[in-house]
Amino acid sequence: MTALSLPAVPVEGGLSRYFREVWGFPLLEKEEEQMLAVRWRDKGDTEAAHKLVTSHLRLVAKMAMKYRGYGLPVADLVSEGNIGLMKAVKKFDPGLGFRLSTYAMWWIRASITEYILKSWSMVKLGTVASQKKLFFSLRNLKARLNILDSGELTPDQARQLSDTMGVSADEINNMNRRLSTRDLSLNAPLSNDEEGIEFQDTLVDNSPSPESRFAEAEEFGHRSAVLRQALKALPERERHIFTERRLKDDPMTLEELGKEYGISRERIRQLEVRAFDKVQKAVTAVIAEEPEA
Repeated sequence: MTALSLPAVPVEGGLSRYFREVWGFPLLEKEEEQMLAVRWRDKGDTEAAHKLVTSHLRLVAKMAMKYRGYGLPVADLVSEGNIGLMKAVKKFDPGLGFRLSTYAMWWIRASITEYILKSWSMVKLGTVASQKKLFFSLRNLKARLNILDSGELTPDQARQLSDTMGVSADEINNMNRRLSTRDLSLNAPLSNDEEGIEFQDTLVDNSPSPESRFAEAEEFGHRSAVLRQALKALPERERHIFTERRLKDDPMTLEELGKEYGISRERIRQLEVRAFDKVQKAVTAVIAEEPEA
């Protein structure tokens, strides 16, 4: 994609001003978005591409802020997310019938999480899929289970988290120690500039549009076209197990699924791993076809 002129993400300070700027770009109605996407796809209209990108910069900002607890500069997370957004616009097919926001979330999230993983010590974190899942899921899972971030976990808490995520209590405790040293308050200032703006101040929206509400609801649904296609190829049982274990906000435990199917926890785990491997290969194959930005 030809380089687009976008608002500069400040290296130091001024992040609150950047957020206000991107919140000023209007959201697109479905019909206008469709028309712009067709112009970009069929004619290479960079002005159309620019409008598609700028109208979704606030989505990148919202998603990036959800990862600010990993101790990395928010500006870097936003910049990486913007790269993912531009890749999504480049690859987006308006003929498939879904909104750009739905498709772009996958690319934005992938760019941000890949950057985070590269920025942390992968020797200590581990590179297997279960460790990556634990890295990005533990904090949210603790919140859902009302486990406060107050240092070391109790044995009961570690066991509860272990059962839910299907990993050992030792892995839970090790990752918790890693993450607990870098937790950040959502009330912390966005930057060191004189305005002292907190992120919550940028979220005030007195009249949210249907599209922005849709984007929020879909953000962690993993419903990109690529993933949906990969899921369709799974046998019904594997697809159900994968969905319940990997895609739900409140995942079922191995024990619960074992009772549902009348098989052991270990067998459920094996089916989950097999399903994940199939989905990962299918998604990776599609991504590999994407030319370098």
